[in-house]
Amino acid sequence: MNKLLSSRRLLLRKKIKMQLLERNMSQVELSDLIKENPQSVNRAIKGWTNHKSVEIRKKIYRVLGM
Repeated sequence: MNKLLSSRRLLLRKKIKMQLLERNMSQVELSDLIKENPQSVNRAIKGWTNHKSVEIRKKIYRVLGM
């Protein structure tokens, strides 16, 4: 179970990173766009499961069209 969760987090991270690269956008630019702290955006991209990270990921998905 833990290994599955870890691989899902890695896949999620790769997908978001690829979308950022395709748009030539940094995490800092993304955080400015969604009006969130860069550290919080980084945690969300890394797959943290707390409520705030989940909500930030929803914003990221919307902005990146995922």
